[in-house]
Amino acid sequence: MIEPTLNYVSCPGPAAAGAAQDAGHRMAFWQWSGGGADAGHVVVCVHGLSRQGRDFDVLARTLAPHARIACPDVVGRGHSDWLADPQGYQLPVYAADMLALLAQLHAEFPIHTLDWVGTSMGGLIGLLLAGQPGLPLPAPVRRLVLNDVGPALEWDALVRIGQYLGAPLIFASEAQAADALWQISSSFGPHTREQWLALSRPMLRPAPQGGFRLHYDPAIAVPFRSIQPQDAADGEALLWQLYGQVSARTLLLRGAQSDLLSPATAERMTGCGPRAQLVQFEGVGHAPTLVDPAQVEVVRRFLLDADAP
Repeated sequence: MIEPTLNYVSCPGPAAAGAAQDAGHRMAFWQWSGGGADAGHVVVCVHGLSRQGRDFDVLARTLAPHARIACPDVVGRGHSDWLADPQGYQLPVYAADMLALLAQLHAEFPIHTLDWVGTSMGGLIGLLLAGQPGLPLPAPVRRLVLNDVGPALEWDALVRIGQYLGAPLIFASEAQAADALWQISSSFGPHTREQWLALSRPMLRPAPQGGFRLHYDPAIAVPFRSIQPQDAADGEALLWQLYGQVSARTLLLRGAQSDLLSPATAERMTGCGPRAQLVQFEGVGHAPTLVDPAQVEVVRRFLLDADAP
């Protein structure tokens, strides 16, 4: 079975907790590559707000025989540094970190084809990169997968997420943690117990007092909770502008019961900008985990089949 390697990239910008002010921070990323893979074809897979790069294990194993797959832990999550100033936990910093990642990957082996798979927050980061033609990407984004996210985010869903984000939870066991995570993530749709445990284990770290805590810096909630409705409206206008500038062929995935990506927004995205191809998954809300074989196959065909619609 193909397994990833854990790597790091040094990023300029906000300092890591405990580091000198101008020292920047490190971002971890998981790199996948199977025998015969085209190392010049890179697929970057970026997770949602409180998740981490191992969310993409199933998809990455499917793609790794064909391309080099990079699944970063966005700063403040997983094995990446935590920031000294919580205000650094925002999209412009995340996008700059991805530029540093791509530059390092390109230096290791030149990138000739670049694809992006982004779930929720990871999709917004992808919009920032694919929607600004002047950025120093090693290659233009060729194909863009937006997983249950678009320029317009439903306010009620943001409020719902803010209710649990950053809560100082301690779990006695992995099983208890998986059950607790399911309570706030059941909208992900049906999963077997084994699938859910596999998604949950990378979310945990040993707690100093015993048991387990969540992997991320609770301070990622600070800028998120400071968002006001007017801020969201202003951000939406900018994101629609970026979406209109995307030249990549775009696939929009939507959980049919999603409360973050509305049917109206999804429909609008099929008729403007890159005119995304829309695929909806029944029985799923926010967001599809890309673990189910049918979900994986949709993404695989879009990225790898030359004649994909």
